[in-house]
Amino acid sequence: MRSIVDYGRSHVVARLTITSKDCMTSAYSDILARIEAGIEASRAVFARFTPGAVETEYKISHDPVTEADRAVDAVLRQNLLRDGEGWLSEETVDNPSRLGKERVWIVDPLDGTREFVKGLPEFCVSIGFAENGRPVAGGIYNPATQETFLGAIDTGVLYNGQPSRPSQRTTLDGALILASRSEVKRGDWKPFENGSFKVQAMGSVAYKLALVAAGLADITFTLTPKNEWDVVAGAALVLSAGGFVSTLGKTDLTANRRDPLLSGLLASGPFLKDPLLALVEPQLKLTTSQ
Repeated sequence: MRSIVDYGRSHVVARLTITSKDCMTSAYSDILARIEAGIEASRAVFARFTPGAVETEYKISHDPVTEADRAVDAVLRQNLLRDGEGWLSEETVDNPSRLGKERVWIVDPLDGTREFVKGLPEFCVSIGFAENGRPVAGGIYNPATQETFLGAIDTGVLYNGQPSRPSQRTTLDGALILASRSEVKRGDWKPFENGSFKVQAMGSVAYKLALVAAGLADITFTLTPKNEWDVVAGAALVLSAGGFVSTLGKTDLTANRRDPLLSGLLASGPFLKDPLLALVEPQLKLTTSQ
């Protein structure tokens, strides 16, 4: 498997199109069409900005926010949301009415804002769709690399318009694990430094999950809290591809909860579930005992 860096230099860029056959056979054909429309609308927004040269404000939480975050949020809401559906976005004041909806959009207009501000090509638009709490469809678009990932639980995943599948690796030997750049900087990944696998630091948890869904990396995980808008779209893609997704409590990811903050998330190809759980188990026990 090539590293993400090598792959990024040679990947073929293509506009995303779910085939008519996929749309006709998917129970989520309308949802996929709306996700495509949202991605196209966000593409136009990002054309107005130059990564690394954008004005930045900071929230009370010290997280950066830009005009691009807000502009993409507006076009996503316009293209995605319909009557009777709920909405949860990082850039929109939460409306508790979503808790009474069966179908809910969970989006991050710009996941990886820090990377966007620094001009690093590791940010994305993250569009997730949940039905009765289950992540069932997602779309992720990286404007810097022009990579697009789209899928639903009954269609599989398309990467730049082509069918893809997650890693079929069965052991951690030689595996590529994507880690949070900020977590690596803090030293959170020191327990995993000397394994038989490669750890690559990267921004945007949504983008990392998308790369796992498409088989461009074997594993990604975070043992620190993340919000639903960070992970639901990527988790939907990994699940749609047939991969493994779990909370730190070893349960399925449930979306559209009253408190959208999760303790962390694990994701991998389908045959790496047990090796991944064994790898992180000592750290999970340590965290629990503290």
